[in-house]
Amino acid sequence: MKVLFVSSGNSKNGVSPIIKSQAESLMKQGISISHYLIRGKGVFGYLKNILPIKKIIKKGGYDVIHAHYSMSAFIATFAGSNPLVVSLMGSDVKSDKYFKIFIKIFKKISWIKTIVKSEDMKKSLKIDDVVVLPNGVDVNFFKNHDRNNALKKTSWNPDKRHVLFAANPSRPEKNFKLAKDAMKLLKTPGTELHYLEDVPHERMPCLLNAADLVLLTSKYEGSPNVIKEAMACNAPIVSTNVGDVGWLLRGLNGCYVASDSPVDLASAIDASLAFSVESKSTKGIDQ
Repeated sequence: MKVLFVSSGNSKNGVSPIIKSQAESLMKQGISISHYLIRGKGVFGYLKNILPIKKIIKKGGYDVIHAHYSMSAFIATFAGSNPLVVSLMGSDVKSDKYFKIFIKIFKKISWIKTIVKSEDMKKSLKIDDVVVLPNGVDVNFFKNHDRNNALKKTSWNPDKRHVLFAANPSRPEKNFKLAKDAMKLLKTPGTELHYLEDVPHERMPCLLNAADLVLLTSKYEGSPNVIKEAMACNAPIVSTNVGDVGWLLRGLNGCYVASDSPVDLASAIDASLAFSVESKSTKGIDQ
């Protein structure tokens, strides 16, 4: 089977790590995967890709075209992709009500299958016949390592406590301000906040294992992969109640789902950091 992945190529690293991982897992099953990366930002930047996609589809003889995120799906639709499978990743359902309207129209017209990442996304979209299929995590890549060894590979002060904000702070939906406000209220001394900015995907297991705690303060999510990656690395986690995080962290020691109140979030961070200290002499989070 030949599949063409259509997604944004505007990031510094090209293919999104999530999409790249998905492609690699399918290739291991014997499926041929090609990528078309959309270059250009905004509506007009995306529209310029319609003819190139159409030419590639015509030459490639693909059995399926799989578009990731709604904007890529809209362009793939205009390019005549058929059959077209669409994965909605979270922001395209949660951020703008007009996107929901367009999604419903395009889905009805030409999308053979529509995938969302959580039940929360399905509920928000209000379409019954979408498939809830969260992205998986490569547990051979994301796994528990000795924290001291991981810490040595960073530039972090070994005498401090380290909270890793699990996103790029420049993205407004990740709500970095809430993280900073909560950190100011911590009762745990000597705690530093780090964040992800231009971090190669290959470095993520090291950072997740070096951190005393992984923090997510998003306003909305689908099924955030970084939470599942942190779980695979046995890291304590504090997150706002977005996407399927409540379900993912339910019953896990050292992990807390907090409100978007800085006070509530700070309390959860202090509790998780206390657990992190206690667990250093044990096997870590009880999963």
